[in-house]
Amino acid sequence: MLKANSSTGLIRNLASIAQCNTMKIALFGKNFDEQRVPFVKIMVETLRQNHVDLVVYKPYFDMLKSEIDLPANIGFFSSHDDIDEDVKMLFSIGGDGTLLDVLPIIRETGIPVLGINMGRLGFLSSVSKQNIEQAISFIIQGRYSLINRSLLQLESPVGLFADLNYALNELTVFRKETTSLIVINVFVDDAFVNAYWADGLIIATPTGSTAYSLSAGGPILVPTAENFVITPIATHNLSVRPIVISDKSIIRLKVVGRHDKYTVSMDSRSALIDQSVDIVIKKADFGVKLVNMEGQDFFGTIREKLLWGLDIRN
Repeated sequence: MLKANSSTGLIRNLASIAQCNTMKIALFGKNFDEQRVPFVKIMVETLRQNHVDLVVYKPYFDMLKSEIDLPANIGFFSSHDDIDEDVKMLFSIGGDGTLLDVLPIIRETGIPVLGINMGRLGFLSSVSKQNIEQAISFIIQGRYSLINRSLLQLESPVGLFADLNYALNELTVFRKETTSLIVINVFVDDAFVNAYWADGLIIATPTGSTAYSLSAGGPILVPTAENFVITPIATHNLSVRPIVISDKSIIRLKVVGRHDKYTVSMDSRSALIDQSVDIVIKKADFGVKLVNMEGQDFFGTIREKLLWGLDIRN
């Protein structure tokens, strides 16, 4: 069974998933090439040996079928509407971008996601391709925990991204033209914060604090922090710095400038919006459960990924 600790957002697995009568795992990927073949073969064979039922994202299956020997009783899904409700876990096979694309599939289902990193950096895709067999063994034995990652929700304008109005990493406002800055007036709980003269502005979750916000000079937040980060992009005023706010706050952005439209993005989705329209953001009512393998911790991950403590003189 799963037990939640509301004070930390950490959900610990207290019983082996192998005790379930049937274990079903979904496989999701967006890209496939010959370099990934041996690792995906190992993954599929290890799951088969452990009597795991598989359902595969149909576009990904179409990439795999000529290279990988898949079980005959495999199932498929193509969207949120046909993901099996009895799926115990979803494997995101790729990089952090692939894991972000899982969100429109799982939405508020609560299906835990394990990120298997087929690339290089991978903050969210925490299991390296060389450790696939060990990771599956740990999952079968129940040697993992689930960490709830908060989401941003776009309250207004309604329908800008249809019903995909949430983001795991960040919401970003950009200037549409390259010839001039935009001015972004920011209000938190109706209190005026600042008018940012900049190329743009990032509203990041704790998860997104190690993504675009970090490259723009924002701070790193632990995944369970109950905060958002407001980070300006190439601000004209050098005294302006990123600020951390409570994730219980309502954020409103009003853009002014020489041009009629500006760009808004939520993770990998983007749209043009009229300058007359304000943006309202809050914390979503649900989150994403990411699988954390036994022996892993956030600080170890950032030391490894950001090369903290590495002395090139040694």
